[in-house]
Amino acid sequence: MSTVLAFGTYSVRKHPRVGILIDGLRKNGCNVEEINQPLLLSTAQRVEILKKPWKVFGFGWNLLRLWRLLSKQAHAWTKKNGKPDAVLVGYMGHFDVLLAHHVFKGVPIILDHLIFAGDTAKDRGAQGLKVKLLKRLDRMAINAASLVVLDTKEHQAMLEPEDQSMVIPVGAPDEWYQTNKYDNTRNASIVFYGLYTPLQGVPVIAKAARILADRGMTPQFTLIGKGQDYDEVRSLCEGLNNVEFREWVEPEELPQIVASHDIALGIFSNTPKGLHVVPNKVYQSMAAGCAVITSDTPPQRRALGNGVVYVAPNNPQALADAIASLISSPNILARKQSDAAKNAQRFTSDIITRELSQWIKEH
Repeated sequence: MSTVLAFGTYSVRKHPRVGILIDGLRKNGCNVEEINQPLLLSTAQRVEILKKPWKVFGFGWNLLRLWRLLSKQAHAWTKKNGKPDAVLVGYMGHFDVLLAHHVFKGVPIILDHLIFAGDTAKDRGAQGLKVKLLKRLDRMAINAASLVVLDTKEHQAMLEPEDQSMVIPVGAPDEWYQTNKYDNTRNASIVFYGLYTPLQGVPVIAKAARILADRGMTPQFTLIGKGQDYDEVRSLCEGLNNVEFREWVEPEELPQIVASHDIALGIFSNTPKGLHVVPNKVYQSMAAGCAVITSDTPPQRRALGNGVVYVAPNNPQALADAIASLISSPNILARKQSDAAKNAQRFTSDIITRELSQWIKEH
């Protein structure tokens, strides 16, 4: 049985992707142990560090303390057990992979590289030298890894030909498949959750809600989260009594809250990054049994097939039309919910990690 060490400052509670990989590898016969000291920063704070690496010094004492603990635990573990067969560095591990490369010499290191720092900063308005420096950080992280795991072929294409890589869909944690679906078809309800980043295109959702209201259609919208576009969205929704804003929901509560809605919304921007990703909320919402509407982009259509409803990116009218079509026909809505739930079964943790577990056994 291959032994894998999940290593770093990741937080499964805040960023479930690494937990999905760990669970999947275990289900595929790997012995996965964890050396983990969570860096308790929000995603927004982590992204800010990626955008402004010098800000790492503001968290320096805490980060160095965690790295000292990680190094100490890693040396103790290897002294007792010998070298692992592979080390898995979780999502947003640009810095952790450098430490792993230093500590676990001669061990294959797997980096789950869902976010390119340079690409993310550019999507959020950065340019010039800042983007160049962050692209250099991406390259350092990639060079420190033996295998780079990405979520789409579009992200894989951003690597160099000599980089060893593998595409693994984001998938959804088991708890999203275990939600209890409510029947809300008499009062259609729609949910979005996210960080209000440009790639998510939340203003498109707000404009669609306004278009529907002008038509006399007022399904209940629940918009969960807060971030860069939040103030704009609040302004766009001013006077709409059918839009509820929830700035925070505990991660443990989110699956059931999403499942209590009929329709879940994915992403809708036409930014370069928005055209490259399949967001975790789409996989999660399918697993929760919601009908899912998201942007018609190559990676999403390739990954999701007929399991979701597609609309043109950055097109509020198209989104409003899609919502209207679903809420006007309970039969269509029920069929799309069933399609989503069936499609979600292709992205369980054991299925998406089969190829990775085989790679580990061979290396």
